[in-house]
Amino acid sequence: MEPASEAAQHRRPSPLRKIIAVASIAAGVQFGWALQLSLLTPYVQLLGVPHTWASFIWLCGPVSGMIIQPLVGYYSDHCTSRWGRRRPFIVAGTILVILAVILIGFAADIGRAAGDNPEKKTKVRAVVVFVIGFWVLDVANNMMQGPCRALLADMSGHNQKKTRTANAYFSFFMAVGNVLGYAAGSYSDFHKVFPFAQTKACDVYCANLKTCFIFAIILLVILTSTAVVMVKERPHSPTQHQQSQTKGEDEKKKQKEQQQEEEDDDEEDGEEIPSPFFGQIFSAFGNLSRPMWMLILVTSLNWLAWFGFLLFDTDWMGKEIYGGTVDGENSNLYDKGVHAGSLGLMLNSVVLGLMSLAIEPIARWMGGVKRVWGVGNFILAICLALTVAATKMARSHRHEAAAAGRSMLPSAEVKIFAWAIFAILGIPQAITYSIPFALASIYSSSSGAGQGLSLGVLNLAIVLPQMLVSVVSGPVDNLFGGGNLPVFVAGAIAAAASGIFAFTVLPTPVPHYSPSPSNKL
Repeated sequence: MEPASEAAQHRRPSPLRKIIAVASIAAGVQFGWALQLSLLTPYVQLLGVPHTWASFIWLCGPVSGMIIQPLVGYYSDHCTSRWGRRRPFIVAGTILVILAVILIGFAADIGRAAGDNPEKKTKVRAVVVFVIGFWVLDVANNMMQGPCRALLADMSGHNQKKTRTANAYFSFFMAVGNVLGYAAGSYSDFHKVFPFAQTKACDVYCANLKTCFIFAIILLVILTSTAVVMVKERPHSPTQHQQSQTKGEDEKKKQKEQQQEEEDDDEEDGEEIPSPFFGQIFSAFGNLSRPMWMLILVTSLNWLAWFGFLLFDTDWMGKEIYGGTVDGENSNLYDKGVHAGSLGLMLNSVVLGLMSLAIEPIARWMGGVKRVWGVGNFILAICLALTVAATKMARSHRHEAAAAGRSMLPSAEVKIFAWAIFAILGIPQAITYSIPFALASIYSSSSGAGQGLSLGVLNLAIVLPQMLVSVVSGPVDNLFGGGNLPVFVAGAIAAAASGIFAFTVLPTPVPHYSPSPSNKL
């Protein structure tokens, strides 16, 4: 591989097979993330955490993402390890994922061994172990995804088409991981592969989750090992990094002379003297160009729409579509609804994977990626609004079934309607996983900040909306009777607004963008 430097635009992009090898790590990461989305909210409630408070546990992800990804991005930009800038963080993240999965999967067993009373609804010690593992898992995911995307940007050599293609493959492999995760989550006998998974503290549902996580570890280790062996980074040279930032500045002699003086000073000291991390973050925000601000606006609204559904999609299937409850006489209906939701998420992932590979030709046909993103946001808004119609249809069917003494399970029409919503949502999800990151790499290609830090800044536009949804969704849903529809409707409004802004204020990238000496993102 070519040196991962900010002067990569002057070098040839890496071969596609190496880009695919790095992008494939997303499948391993997303396998575990899919298990989180489909099974962990019900699992948390089985441990005794009320629905109202379950959303607060999901603050772990946004908070860790807000801190970890910019931090890892910054230090990966300046890492001088002989293994390269990005790979050490990817390997460290993999090790943390293994630790986290052990804590989450064995939380009930550890809690019981530590003194949890199995007769009590809330297993306090198991919840504590689970939350610790959940935090570590989200830290690890952020520690891997940021450097992976930054490495893809380095390997693309700031070629716009190659950058979009690399992010499209990353999105595709996220879909592959989703399919594997949701398929595993929807199979209720998966625990039989490892009989030891089921214990006195860990029932069938818990044992299935534990077994799924074991397979997630195996997949991630294989993919990560393949990528880090196949793709070689040259050690980062601080002097080379600084010198690369002065290229292309001949027309601004004063700036060039000033930067050369700084380089000479650093060379005399024998080392690079980077600005402190938080100074770099504030400087990055202070120097954001209008395209990046608009990208942050559209991305923030987009994730306000997405996160509520990602948080409670299987819970919605269990409660609103199947009419079940977490415990009590209708708990069986809830479990069936959660598994049906996992099947819906698997259908979603199939569409996500196909759409990921189609984004580039569709963008050419529609006349630009911002139009694709705008249309995708409107599709997202319509689908979220249709959850209200699906819920009303399911309730109507249950009333008729109760009056006639029939089964309370939803009709085929209701299930097909709900699954269709899941499947169609794969179209805007593929766009969300690909286009914003490609645009960030393109917009920031002239930045003094590296790709890692630039993507970390964009990540703030993702995690802050997630924090807002995590804080308000539980209490708001409880205020309206404990259902999930209020946050879905609010998401539909945010998605529509994001679509409008994508069409009206998001700049169209200039073809074959040539970096300028500007220090703006």
